[in-house]
Order: sequence, then structure tokens, then C-alpha cells
Amino acid sequence: MFATIKQIFKKTNKDLKKRVLFTLGALVIFALGNAITVPGMKAITKDLGFLELLNAMSGGGLKRFSIFALGVMPYITASIILQVLQMDLMGINYFKELKELGEEGRRKINKINRYLGIIFAFIEGYIYSLMFMGKTGSALDYIEISVILTAGTAFLLWLGDEITNKGIGNGISLIIMAGIIDTVPNMMIQAFENLLVNSANRFLGGLSFCLFILIYVGIIVGVIFVQEAERRIPIQYSNRSRGSYASNQSFLPLRINSAGVMPVIFASAILAIPSVLTQIIKKGAFVTFVKNYLTTTTPIGFVIYIVLIILFTYGYTYVAAVNPEDISKNLNKQNAYIPGIRPGKETTKYISKVLSRITFMGSIFIAIIAAIPIIFSWVTEMPSTVSLGGTGILIVVGVLLETYKQLESSVASRAYRR
Repeated sequence: MFATIKQIFKKTNKDLKKRVLFTLGALVIFALGNAITVPGMKAITKDLGFLELLNAMSGGGLKRFSIFALGVMPYITASIILQVLQMDLMGINYFKELKELGEEGRRKINKINRYLGIIFAFIEGYIYSLMFMGKTGSALDYIEISVILTAGTAFLLWLGDEITNKGIGNGISLIIMAGIIDTVPNMMIQAFENLLVNSANRFLGGLSFCLFILIYVGIIVGVIFVQEAERRIPIQYSNRSRGSYASNQSFLPLRINSAGVMPVIFASAILAIPSVLTQIIKKGAFVTFVKNYLTTTTPIGFVIYIVLIILFTYGYTYVAAVNPEDISKNLNKQNAYIPGIRPGKETTKYISKVLSRITFMGSIFIAIIAAIPIIFSWVTEMPSTVSLGGTGILIVVGVLLETYKQLESSVASRAYRR
């Protein structure tokens, strides 16, 4: 890792150095903008419950009610809807056809995604203005705040695109990661105070805090293990001799968790929607239903959260990450095949079968890693900021791994060209 970082700042890698510095500069702009409060609003002091995760992803912007309070979550919500539409579960063929168009179709879907994200940002901004301003403002005040928050999200989407094109890594993911990192110190301080400072028994409190640290170290190790693990399917090339194959054997690597941390982000976003709606639909029955069944502080809500992670892992893997049919076609073009499996449909079925099995294992691992902090908070009665912080750490480690891999690949390709 240190060797890769050292390579970046060599004179021969000026363009890569510029990309890294551009990325860091863009994230600094995000941090500075997140400190600017929306005019006429004050910081929120009450507990946000499950919305604490949205607050973490916006770098604490929701509690500060900053211009970036919504973060990029409206875009994530729009992404979820479009992912479902591409699966043709509702009989809408348009998005499935766009997906099959290849690069051109992806560009159109991405454009629709951004427009839909802006619409959701305005709706969410209006909801938040009603939630936290109450009945003290006029209709014009609500609209003004909604426009400011929508503009903040639009700017972050543009900034994310700039990072992706001119920097290193996925811009949207890095903005989410930067927001979470901004809230980690406060989460650790809260954990220290709850487990040790405010504990009646300092010895047991110290043990609990040490266990807390070990859990988070375990989350980091677990995410690295799941992200790096892969199933290698042997590949034979028809234009190679047997001796050549034996000396230079090729594999088709399929990651156990091809979806990365996106399923956790999607599941969190879905469960956050009912919590937001309770602030608008303040009917007792609806609020009670959400509180009892749609938050991770309850057993049923916890199970729903885990199931959503597993479902989104499968959905994202097959829709956005890996396409068995495309892999089969590429193998045919390269005159390659899987030993013992006929090219074409048989290869597609075989890859799909293997992918289904390893994705199941990957989804279970990710679900367990996401569940451990929540279970720990039940046992120790920790605040929601700490339990949801576990999900945040999971997202941060996953994004850092993906970014580092891209950085390492860029360094290696430049060294090869020289």
C-alpha cells in the first residue's frame, strides 16, 4: 500500500497525482459546504432515530441542516427504483430495453436517474422543511428551503461526476464515505461516554468498550475478506496447446460479493423512507406501525433490514455488476470455454448457477457484518448513532477498498506503459 502511495507522487505520475489531489480537493469542498446552515434554520438537537444513518451519510449535515443536508440519498433512492424497473418485474419493458442497448442505454438510464434524483430531492427537502420548521413558516419559506436543499444535492451530483471523470474512484460513493468519516469521531466519543464514563462499574465498562473496538476491527477485517474473496472458474483457450494451458492456466474470477456495499446503502435508504413519512403522516396508528415494525431497534424491523440486504445483493449483482450472458459471449469471442461445459447457453447457465451460490454466501456475510453492531447496541443499550455507525464503517471500508484497487491499477498500468 505504501509503495503504491509513493508511486503516485513520482515525477513520472503527474497526471495521477493531479487526479488524487483533485479528489481530495473536491471532498474538502463538500466538507466546507456541509458546515453552511440553510438560512433561517437552526441545528437539530433531538435524536433522529433511524434517520441518523442519513445524517451520517450527509456528514452530519441533516442535524446541522446544512445546504448538503440531503446528501446524495435522493439519487440513491432513484437508483433503487430504476434498478427494479430494469428487472422487468412490473411489465415496463422500456428500461429493460435501455439496459440491453449497452453503453448508450446506460447513459440514458444515468440521465433519467439524475433527473429523478432531483425530483426526489425537492420532495424530501419539502418534507424536511415541514419536519423541522413546523408550522412557523409560510408556504414560500418551505419552498425556498426545498429549493436550497435541492440545489445542494444537484451540486453534489455534479461534484461526484467531476470526481469520477477527473479524480480517482466513484464520486458518489466517495462523497457518502467522506460524510460518514466526518461523523466517526463523534460516534466513538459517544461510545466511550456511554460504555465507560457513565458506567456504574468502570471495569465492566472498560471491557465493554474494548469489545466495542474489537467489533469494529472485526467489521473492517470482515469487509476486506468478503470484498477480496473470489471463486475462480478455470478457462481453456481452444487456440492454445495443452502444454501452454498447463504452464499458463487462466481463470474467470467471480467475486463472492460483486455488489460491494451498495446493498447496505440501498437497504438503509429503503428503511429510512417510512421514518421520514412519519413526520408528515402523524397519525398515531402509522407512527406506531413504523416504530414497531420498520426500525432496526425492533426484532421485526431488524429482520426486514437483513432480508433487504440479501435481496439487494442479488438484485445489484445480476442487474449492475455481473451478467452471465455477457460473460458467455465474451468467452466465445476469445475462443475460450469452461472445461466440461458447452459454449453458449450451457456456459451461461453454469456461470449463473455458480454466481447464485457464491452471491448467497456473500450476502449472508455482509448481512452478519451489518447485524453485529445493531445486536451489540441492543445488549448495551447504546444510542442509534453508534449502532448505525457500524453500517457506516462497513460502507467506508468497502469504498476505500474499491478506490485503492482503482488507484493500484492506475499505478500498475502507467508502470507497464513505460
